[in-house]
Amino acid sequence: MFWTFKEWFWLERFWLPPTIKWSDLEDHDGLVYVKPSHLYMTIPCAFLLLIIRRVFEKFVASPLAKSFGIKETVRKVTPNTVLENFFKHSTRQPMQTDIYGLAKKCNLTERQVERWFRSRRNQERPSRMKKFQEACWRFAFYLVITVAGIAFLYDKPWLYDLWEVWNGYPKQPLLLSQYWYYILEMSFYWSLLFRLGFDVKRKDFLAHIIHHLAAISLMSFSWCANYIRSGTLVMIVHDVADIWLESAKMFSYAGWTQTCNTLFFIFSAIFFISRLIIFPFWILYCTLILPMYYLEPFFSYVFLNLQLMILQVLHLYWGYYILKMLNRCIFMKNIQDVRSDDEDYEEEEEEEEEEEEGTKGKEMDCLKNGLGAERHPIPNGQHGC
Repeated sequence: MFWTFKEWFWLERFWLPPTIKWSDLEDHDGLVYVKPSHLYMTIPCAFLLLIIRRVFEKFVASPLAKSFGIKETVRKVTPNTVLENFFKHSTRQPMQTDIYGLAKKCNLTERQVERWFRSRRNQERPSRMKKFQEACWRFAFYLVITVAGIAFLYDKPWLYDLWEVWNGYPKQPLLLSQYWYYILEMSFYWSLLFRLGFDVKRKDFLAHIIHHLAAISLMSFSWCANYIRSGTLVMIVHDVADIWLESAKMFSYAGWTQTCNTLFFIFSAIFFISRLIIFPFWILYCTLILPMYYLEPFFSYVFLNLQLMILQVLHLYWGYYILKMLNRCIFMKNIQDVRSDDEDYEEEEEEEEEEEEGTKGKEMDCLKNGLGAERHPIPNGQHGC
């Protein structure tokens, strides 16, 4: 059964243009061609990247975060068995009627119960340190892979002349630079997929899963069908914008608002140029229109372009979020990732309440000692003023 499926799956009419056989892509005269077995290397490389990431976050990202003033905070919550059981077994977001009942049961005010649940939810949120570490790792990888991609592609004729992408297809030998560019890129997306359950979760969590799977599927398919030249162009167009996004996140977590805003504007400009102009009008034109001058339509040609169109839909989806964030930045003078959970706001609200309570507490101490808010003596009989 397995061998029957395998033979059917690798039928030449699914992968190659008419009249081309797998035997035409066998290594000869020192020329090496792509093989599906090459992709096995991406799994051990993905685990190696996870190890490198762990070391990087501990010895590079963490010290860098501390130099920016980001500390590993421990959120403490007053132990309460009743509220803890309700939090774990009922809901993290109690209704007003639940809050009223819990307050009576625990002999607390409703405000105290609300604050306890807010603090408890914030306790499970990832810290700024963790967010900074993730953004720093992605920034470092995208920076390295973009520089490597430019180095691999700058002297290649198909970077400047799209007709060269299809010249001689599919009998195009594999270059060592193309091999490592693909292996590193795919390994990185595998490592992100393996870490999804542990990394910071946002509202577009499902979109990230689809994106990573689509990226791996697209790269795997383009490799097996020898769409290497167009594949390298797709990768460089995507990586060049991500550097600026991750750097903007790093400065956002560090509280450098002006720097974050500037980097985000740069990212937005590059994103819209690379993914909403270059990708559809350059890359898709190269993969959808130009092959028709060399070949007749065949299955892998249709499947490749279908995947690229799905990717373009995701670009539009993220473009919508970017526009929302730009709107906030321009009209509200504040950039907040609209994909973030509402608990980001809750944490800020909790900090403001703590500061307010601290101020009130100091004022009460001063009043008890006969001092004003500015710690000046209060004339007798004027405490009530």
